[in-house]
Amino acid sequence: MMFTQGKLRRRLVTGFAGLAAMALVGSIAAAPAQAATEEAEDPSVMRIATDDFIDSFNPFTSFYLMPTNTFKYMYENLVANSAETGDVIEGLATEWNTEEGGKRWTYKIRPEMKWSDGEPLTSEDVAWTYNQMMEKDELSVANGGLVENFAKVEAPDESTVVITLKEPQANNPGQEIPVVPKHVWSKIDKPGEFKNEENTVGSGPFQLESYEANKSVTLKSNPNFWRGEPTLDKIQYRYYTNSDAQVQAIRSGEVDFITGLTPEQFKAIEDADGVETNVGNGRRFSGISINSGLADADGEEFGTGHAALKDKKVRQAIRAGIDIDTLREQVMQDYAQPATSFVPSVYEKWALPEDDPVITGFDVERAKKLLDEAGWKEGSDGIREKDGEKLSLRFLTDADATVEQNTAKFVKPWMKDIGIELKNEASDVDTVSERSTKGDYDMYFSGWSLSPDPDYQLFINTCGSRPDAEGSGGTSQDGYCSEEFDKLYQQQHVELDENKRAELVHQALALHYEDTASITLWYQNQLEAFRSDRFTGFTKQPTDGGIIANQVGYWGYSSVEPASAADASGGGGMGAGGWIGIAAAAIVVIGGGGFLISRRKKSDDRE
Repeated sequence: MMFTQGKLRRRLVTGFAGLAAMALVGSIAAAPAQAATEEAEDPSVMRIATDDFIDSFNPFTSFYLMPTNTFKYMYENLVANSAETGDVIEGLATEWNTEEGGKRWTYKIRPEMKWSDGEPLTSEDVAWTYNQMMEKDELSVANGGLVENFAKVEAPDESTVVITLKEPQANNPGQEIPVVPKHVWSKIDKPGEFKNEENTVGSGPFQLESYEANKSVTLKSNPNFWRGEPTLDKIQYRYYTNSDAQVQAIRSGEVDFITGLTPEQFKAIEDADGVETNVGNGRRFSGISINSGLADADGEEFGTGHAALKDKKVRQAIRAGIDIDTLREQVMQDYAQPATSFVPSVYEKWALPEDDPVITGFDVERAKKLLDEAGWKEGSDGIREKDGEKLSLRFLTDADATVEQNTAKFVKPWMKDIGIELKNEASDVDTVSERSTKGDYDMYFSGWSLSPDPDYQLFINTCGSRPDAEGSGGTSQDGYCSEEFDKLYQQQHVELDENKRAELVHQALALHYEDTASITLWYQNQLEAFRSDRFTGFTKQPTDGGIIANQVGYWGYSSVEPASAADASGGGGMGAGGWIGIAAAAIVVIGGGGFLISRRKKSDDRE
């Protein structure tokens, strides 16, 4: 059987998941071969290769990829997102309704739940978690933006949570916030400094057992998880110095799962014995962020961006001069989807349609015409000039990121073709982070991963979300500011009719596209591989062509079982299908209506 019956957001600067880790982790040694051999003998321990950075396992303060991914397995949210589509479904709450046009949200908490230490889990834990984030700055570092609109959170009884918002909102406010046990965290003297590095208490399918810096992170199964305890006893993340070392490790059987492969690595491993690969349509976009004149939320300008980039026509010319289709084919080797905006196509109802009239393609003559109209005339050396100044721009990239370096090699001659000198300033990831925060760039390679609801990503493109030159204050995608965009954001934010809201989202994305604060290049496929001779039952999100790692939730690994167990039971026990079945029981929220209860099968599960 799959289960035993009874388991501030800050600015994310660089392109691909895990790159922020590489410079920060520094020199990381592969795990000892003896330990790897011992674990390989245990079919209930799955080993995952990683090089990601960890600051702590404090869900109030950490915003790095590795810790936040573990939080999804350690702590259940008030509501979850389905494996099938990403739609909102039950989590700690079984049902909810909205009143006052989306200003008041009431949730019914699942009865008889327990924390991993056996203590009761009630509405008081939810309210306490949210109120700590609202009242204490040191506990709002990672997810403070998610409670900015909260006026108050109450637990009138142990099975009810009431969230009253300052302003109505359409997206469910119970998403993405890890709920922690009050009986544990209320006794911590300095919770903002607490590392939370071993024997954690949570409500998700796995709990952190131990952490050895630059060596391993071990999670153990939670027998009190409300969906049923996973078959796996443990998940262990193992550190390697670089991605090539990770590829060798999965080839040799030293690890069981790897993600974030480059196209070259993926092709090299496709035919490896005992290895199965997955090409997943991910929730991440990659692109080029343009310094269109950075300023903080109060309009105080900072940074060293070229003045020419304040002109929309210059920014539009840059887009028209880049052959994005060729980039996708050559740099990503077609392991990426065509992009329209910063909302990936995997979220079909929100993504800007490919046939939207605002979308333009590669057009050198149009690019030249736009630069002419902007007053930049071709000089004797072919580089455009204006008022005695050449149009020379800096492209800030991560020297260790092959995709970024290959992109720069293509873009440089294309820019020269339209009269722009492009200088690739390759540096380490720390320097890229520091310079982009301070606005010391003209363009840089950027990327974000999105949750199923676009509200947050739209929010960080509003004027009020811009941070200052030190990175304090808000979180901004590109430093973008448009009053018209802000109006569209606010309209979609409170629109309860989903079809009308989607149209407003599309209008906002089209405006952002037209203003060209950034150029979305592609939605990269997430390239993954696992030892199929060791494990089976991985759940994808979305289930049709989706990803295993880096999901919005805990579906990917929680459904895994040893291949030997699957063979012995005739292929499966409960397996991934059981988890997906529960995910299909999505809850639709009707504004002002009564509770709509998601009916789940006892054996099913999601994310």
